[in-house]
Amino acid sequence: MKPTWKLASITIFLSCVGCGGSPTPSPSPSTGGTARFPSYNTRPLAADTTGMGATAIDLARRIKLGWNAGNTLEATGGETNWGNPMITDELMRLVKRSGFQAVRLPTSWHQYADPSTARIDPNWLNRVKQVVKYCIDNDLYVIVNIHWDGGWLENNVTPEKQDENNARQKAYWEQIATHLRDFDEHLLFASANEPNADTSTKMDVLLSYHQTFIEAVRSTGGRNAYRILVVQGPNTDIETTQRLMTRMPTDKLPARLMAELHYYTPWNFTGMTEDQSWGNQFYYWGGGFHSTTDTAHNPTWGEEETVDRLFGRVKRQFVDQGIPVVLGEFGAMRRDNLTGDALRLHLASRAYYFRYVTRQANANGLLPFYWDTGDLLDRRTNTVLDQRSLDALIQGATE
Repeated sequence: MKPTWKLASITIFLSCVGCGGSPTPSPSPSTGGTARFPSYNTRPLAADTTGMGATAIDLARRIKLGWNAGNTLEATGGETNWGNPMITDELMRLVKRSGFQAVRLPTSWHQYADPSTARIDPNWLNRVKQVVKYCIDNDLYVIVNIHWDGGWLENNVTPEKQDENNARQKAYWEQIATHLRDFDEHLLFASANEPNADTSTKMDVLLSYHQTFIEAVRSTGGRNAYRILVVQGPNTDIETTQRLMTRMPTDKLPARLMAELHYYTPWNFTGMTEDQSWGNQFYYWGGGFHSTTDTAHNPTWGEEETVDRLFGRVKRQFVDQGIPVVLGEFGAMRRDNLTGDALRLHLASRAYYFRYVTRQANANGLLPFYWDTGDLLDRRTNTVLDQRSLDALIQGATE
């Protein structure tokens, strides 16, 4: 489920590889059918292990807290179209200085691609490469994905769209992977964002999308032959993933895959904006933070026990099997409609939520990435905007 306070996604820029690629369709690796687009894997390299020695488990140990550059590279219509300025090196210095070890770059590609050839605009490809370099130059790990991106994949995890979307997935990732191929293990690729799948049939389709992603990236060679790749559970929902994702896609290499899930539980607290007949908003969270005067907005579910139970499930399903899990998004809206003691209690409970979720994620082998659209770090002044929340996140990551 997407918070109402975050928007869709897009990407960044790299220069186009294979822009003059052969127009001859090639077999799709996951469907065996005929691709609808040219092959963009026109310059595959021999596998290169230089700077790529870390396994997924090794790398996971280095990331205790990550940060999302939300509502920026995924913005419909352009990087600044959802109100944030362009990402700069100075911003990444702030991210590093603030205590984060990694950045997730929600990225859109579809709106920058020719619909008939799937060729990505080289200017956009180069912009992504520039932002990735900002991250790595500041000793940050960075995840580049295909985000919501107009919903071409996320909203079409169906047998009817399977062949077409696998062809597009292959074409996009051949270009993305080739253009970013020279970065070392600080760069990770992620197949999708929150793919909508709620049945076993759709799960099979989703696995084919992930398989196409893996094979497209690996086929470009160089450091991509060893790069850590991240695949998403259905809806990135913990319980749906436990029910439907009974296997991972296959990879030529052992120990180079991660899974991804998101956490906005309980939604009544993290994103719900109006009381409903089936339940109220939760303004407060945590056993020690219930209101004695606004009891109608105290939580009735989804507190510490829920975090412990759900994260424990993730640990057993993936982490204990040697598959690290990126908790690619978590967060909770700030309810500035409150005043006085109610606002003070809400803000204290919100900070406690961040601390608790971050701590329990790390305790269960999950890599937590905070969803920020400009409310935590001020991207115009490159300063910390919400020190209390940042302190809570850092404390949770270091306890």
